[in-house]
Amino acid sequence: MKIPVGYTFAAASASFKKPGKLDLGAIVSRTPAVAAGVFTTNKFKAAPVLQCKEMLADGRKMSGFLVNSGQANACTGDEGRANCRETLNLAAKALNVPADELLPASTGVIGAQFNMQKWADVMPALTESLGTAGPEDTARAIMTTDTVHKLAESAFELKGGEVRLLGMCKGAGMISPNMATMLCFVTCDADISAEAWQTMLADCVNLTINRVTVDGDMSTNDCVMALANGESGVAIESEDDYVLLRKHLLSVLEELAYKIVMDAEGGTKVAFIEVSGAKNDLDAEKVARAVGNSPLVKTALFGSDPNWGRIICAAGYSGADFKAEDLVLKIGGVLVFRNGTPEPGDMDDLLKPIMKERDIVIHISVGDGPGSSMLLASDLTRDYVSINADYRS
Repeated sequence: MKIPVGYTFAAASASFKKPGKLDLGAIVSRTPAVAAGVFTTNKFKAAPVLQCKEMLADGRKMSGFLVNSGQANACTGDEGRANCRETLNLAAKALNVPADELLPASTGVIGAQFNMQKWADVMPALTESLGTAGPEDTARAIMTTDTVHKLAESAFELKGGEVRLLGMCKGAGMISPNMATMLCFVTCDADISAEAWQTMLADCVNLTINRVTVDGDMSTNDCVMALANGESGVAIESEDDYVLLRKHLLSVLEELAYKIVMDAEGGTKVAFIEVSGAKNDLDAEKVARAVGNSPLVKTALFGSDPNWGRIICAAGYSGADFKAEDLVLKIGGVLVFRNGTPEPGDMDDLLKPIMKERDIVIHISVGDGPGSSMLLASDLTRDYVSINADYRS
């Protein structure tokens, strides 16, 4: 794995979840880095989300991320905000960076206050792990109901040398984004302006991580944050440089977005829902999200049932402006529906092998307009219900 220059990783067990399980991670940049972030639009923003938004607002450089799993520190009021700041003070000493240069993130159960003694007790272990832990360890430390840790990397050459990017994320449930979803952290060693980095991150998130859904629930803690420390010595100066870096950041986030849906709680399928021909992109997105979030569509995917009527129904109530007779549906490249009626033939037999695949492409055209959208959606399984029924027990 090509790790961006100048970054070290830490991971420790604080018993926030279960004794012996990694549940506290950190990523530290050797030099302060340009920072960017996008966050949940949920009205009930967690304490670390509020803290990060404040810290990023003044545009100063940051030295790393501090991430815990097991407790979300959401809906915890003034005490939660104070605890969040104190965790930064504790970690700053352990990691030898300024407290106001550490961006916090949390994931887990909503409503519980931090056990600050556990935070204090774990700091020596966090210090000891810094530089000896790898990205995989930190990625494992931020998992909750994830079954696998999620990493993606990319590298490319410019005239000044090689630029590297590394992304990690967690997320398997409570996934339906709006500005961001789950927790995601990107490190890069390019030299880029803060304004360009923020614009690039927001743009790429909107095209990738904002285009996934597991259960239609947007978390209180969603965040995607990125650092660029310039330690490669390669500056992003020209438009071509910018386009190339954006391409590779997009690639990293696309891979992480897919891994989230592939690892959906209890999930067995990934539906690629493509919508075209809409009057505008917003209408196309309405159709994609209605289909991707429909419990009936999702359970049909789980059962490998080619019940195309559920897809048509969801598109019809999506609120998008189109004529029913203009809708054309293809599943796995097979034409299923057009001109208001299904295609002739034994559609169940044609679609049976397609529906048994892990990845299923559903294409919906609703006219000849310029609007388009794409969404990755998981199925809905018995295991999803079991996992979430037992989440706190």
